[in-house]
Amino acid sequence: MPSSREFKVFSGNSNPALAVRICEYLKRPLSKASIGRFSDGEIQCEIEENVRGLDTFVIQSTCPPTNDHLMELLIMCDALKRASASSINAVIPYYGYARQDRKVAPRTPITAKLVADLLEVAGATRVVSMDMHAGQIQGFFNIPSDHLYASPVFLDDMRKRFPDSTDLVIVSPDAGGVERARAYSKRLNASLAIIDKRRPRANSSEVMNLIGDVKDKNAILIDDMVDTAGTLTQGAYALKDKGARKVVSYAVHPVLSGPAISRINDSALEEAVFTDTVPLSKAAQACAKIRVLTTERLFGEAIARIHRADSLSSLFV
Repeated sequence: MPSSREFKVFSGNSNPALAVRICEYLKRPLSKASIGRFSDGEIQCEIEENVRGLDTFVIQSTCPPTNDHLMELLIMCDALKRASASSINAVIPYYGYARQDRKVAPRTPITAKLVADLLEVAGATRVVSMDMHAGQIQGFFNIPSDHLYASPVFLDDMRKRFPDSTDLVIVSPDAGGVERARAYSKRLNASLAIIDKRRPRANSSEVMNLIGDVKDKNAILIDDMVDTAGTLTQGAYALKDKGARKVVSYAVHPVLSGPAISRINDSALEEAVFTDTVPLSKAAQACAKIRVLTTERLFGEAIARIHRADSLSSLFV
C-alpha cells in the first residue's frame, strides 16, 4: 500500500545538481540543510527542517574530495538520527573506498567494509548505491542495501547508437569485469571479448592479450569506473591494433583523476560515455569525447519505491 507518511530528500555538497534533478523527477523540493566549515576545516551541519518521524534520504556521492564528502554524509546521518527521523536512507550514487574490498596482500585494509560500518554507526538505516566496484560489498552491510545498475540507461543508449548487433562486440577491459560485459552482450545479442591485463602496481596497467574477435566490428568497452583512464585507453589501443572499426566506452562513474582527461583526448576512443553519479570537472566538461547520461529516473524511482515499500526489481531490467 502507498505510504501516507511524508518523506524528505537532502543533499550534501558532492553532487547537488543530480540531487536537484532527482527531486524534480519526484516533483518535490530539495529539503534544506546547511553544511559549512568551522575555521579549522571541521564540517558543520544543521538540518533546517523538521524530520521527526519521517523517512529521510541523503543523496551524496563519496567522490573527490572523497574524505570531505564521506564525512559530510556521516555527519548528516548523525544529525538526522538525533533529530528523530524514522528512517535514514543513504543514497550514494558513487560508493568510494570500494576498490579495497578484500585483502590482496598482507597487512592491507578492507576499506569497503570500514565505510559500511561507519555508515551504520552514523545512523543510516538503508544504503542505496549504483554499480559498486564488487557485488560482495552489498554483504558488508548489516542493514538493507539496494544495489542499482546503470545498465538500463546504457542499454537504451547503445541500442539507439548501434542498432545492428551483428557487427557489435562488448569488451571487458580486464578479467574482473567479464560478468558485467557478458550481461551486456547477452542483452544486446552481441559477441564478447576480454582484455587480459596485468597491473604491476596501483593506478597502472599493461595490456597483455585480447581474447575474442574484434576485427571490423564496433567495440564497446564496459567498466564500472574510470579513474586515471590507463586501463581504458590502453584497451582502446589494443582493440584498434586488432582491427576494431570503432571503439567507444561506457563507464558508470567518471572519477577522472590525474592524467585521465588528456589520456582520453589523445586515445583511440571515439567517445567515452559516463553517467552523472560523479560531477564532471571543467576540464572533463570541455572534453569533446566525453558524453554524460543521467541517472535521475533510476534514483528517483528507487527513492519513491523505498518510501512506499514497493519492489525495486523492475529497475534492474
